[in-house]
Amino acid sequence: MAKEKSYYNSLGEFIDELKNNKELIEIDQEIDPYLEVTEISDRAIKSGMEALLFKNIKGSKIPLLMNMYGSKKRMELSLSVNNLNEIGDRIRELVKITPPKSFSQKLDLLPKLMELSKFPPQVVKKAPSQEIRYEGENVNLDILPIITCWPQDAGPFITLPMVITKDPDNNKQNVGMYRMQKYDSKSTGMHWHIHKGGAKHYRKYKEKGIQKMDVAVAIGCDPATLYSSSAPLPPEIDEFLFSGFLRKENVKLVKAIHSDLLVPAEAEIILEGYVDTTEELRMEGMFGDHTGFYSLADYYPVFHVTAITHRKNPVYPATIVGRPPMEDAYMGLATERIFLAVTQALLPEVVNFHLPPEGTFHNLIFVSIKKEYPGHAHKVMNALWGLGLMSLVKVIIVVDDIVNVENSYDAWWYTLANIDPQRDIIFSKGPTDVLDHASTEFAFHSKMGIDGTKKWKEEGFHRDWPDVIEMEKEIVKKVDSYWQKILEQSRKG
Repeated sequence: MAKEKSYYNSLGEFIDELKNNKELIEIDQEIDPYLEVTEISDRAIKSGMEALLFKNIKGSKIPLLMNMYGSKKRMELSLSVNNLNEIGDRIRELVKITPPKSFSQKLDLLPKLMELSKFPPQVVKKAPSQEIRYEGENVNLDILPIITCWPQDAGPFITLPMVITKDPDNNKQNVGMYRMQKYDSKSTGMHWHIHKGGAKHYRKYKEKGIQKMDVAVAIGCDPATLYSSSAPLPPEIDEFLFSGFLRKENVKLVKAIHSDLLVPAEAEIILEGYVDTTEELRMEGMFGDHTGFYSLADYYPVFHVTAITHRKNPVYPATIVGRPPMEDAYMGLATERIFLAVTQALLPEVVNFHLPPEGTFHNLIFVSIKKEYPGHAHKVMNALWGLGLMSLVKVIIVVDDIVNVENSYDAWWYTLANIDPQRDIIFSKGPTDVLDHASTEFAFHSKMGIDGTKKWKEEGFHRDWPDVIEMEKEIVKKVDSYWQKILEQSRKG
């Protein structure tokens, strides 16, 4: 069950809640951040274990939290809900208040929904995240228990950072989650992809000839705020506002000590610094990524750290990605359930969708629709490819509304039974995730859409289409009445 209060103030409060729910294992044994943490955490995720709090990481005095989101129950606890669909239901209620009447209104829908939030960020003057300060020569990233995840990784990586940048045109902040390779005690890589907000800000600074781009990185916030930095929000939506919507409570921000950026007041650790837009890019990676393969080395900007601030007794959270299923599968599940409601506001024919973990978020999506006219499945495919980061999806499979697409087995069975490959598969082209190593060109590849719906005569199908095999409801109900007894007899045997 979710906690009674609607939000957590800090990561520490969430850790206490994990303890109360017997969802945390505390490890006192000294553990090496080089590969050893990954091996333990990977085994824990794949066997359904609790979150892990490493209290004795070699080379650091700061405890390390792993797998905090690593189950459906912990993901629900992190967002203070009993079911992840509850957040989507809240969005649907807002849609009922302001139903879109035209296509242009549909495009404006999500910003309007967030404007209805009663919990905008609140700026404060003092903050726990700035209790301890290191500046100038005292800056040293070595104090952090930064992990090296996989054998071919180019070095240690910060894997759950909230990277905060500001648009030079309108001063609007963006928060994104981009891995950060530690180069030395005062610098890291800044791996923001071309499709991300931070990269867009960087290009603007460079085009305007502004050399110094202030950047701040929050490490370890309350779980809803940390999750929000990974959510695929449109540029118009402030991540801290979205977190306030999730938490039903304002996110408290404080001015950074070396810039005008606003950073989370309740964060565990804050890194402040800058990216020099005139500096040559530096090789970053390889890195064992969420695709299950190593993402190849490439050139990215360098983040220079000028200050480190933190709580008096901070905890450093991290995650590992690799061959699924991993912790990010549960973060992806939350995104799927939350943004289904937004997608349905734009495409009301969509009944449900599911991005299975084996598709690593951008390779495959199953979509069920209420089919109303010939070619409806194709209309939905093309609409989804034009919708935000859904444009990166490699394969879209559309099925009828009788299919539970959250069950991949059922979705594949129904699709494969219903397709004539030459008739029902279409190809297109568009952008892809930068990490897709199979694409012929960087960040650009072909797309495949599969129409797994029942075919109509208007679509050129003139044979009889058989019904799905189903038992009579009265028989199902009758057997349900005594099925438990049969199960008990089976166990005794």
